[in-house]
Amino acid sequence: MMRRFDMRLPAIVRLDAENEFHTETQNVSARGVFFYLNQPVSTGTRCEVTLTFPPHITLTDAVRVRFTARVIRVEAPLPSARTGTAAVIEDYQFLKSTGSSDFLDALTREITN
Repeated sequence: MMRRFDMRLPAIVRLDAENEFHTETQNVSARGVFFYLNQPVSTGTRCEVTLTFPPHITLTDAVRVRFTARVIRVEAPLPSARTGTAAVIEDYQFLKSTGSSDFLDALTREITN
């Protein structure tokens, strides 16, 4: 079982050129992410997600990671009309960052294991 971390991280979810949402994660694992969107999406939808890990997590500077993901589960909308969305990470890249290589190495190890 993959360990999930309850982390509310700022996230930008881009579905296509016209649809980009600023949201936050509910939890993150090395292979997936759960976040809320203001509109439902279909299972199988591909998206691009950019997460920012803040300094209190990286213990250095903020680190931004962009990854492509595929939606694998969509939950019924909450009363707030937000739809819970679970996506599996397919590919990722670290964006320009002066973050600690220790943090990057640990995250990469976690993702590739």
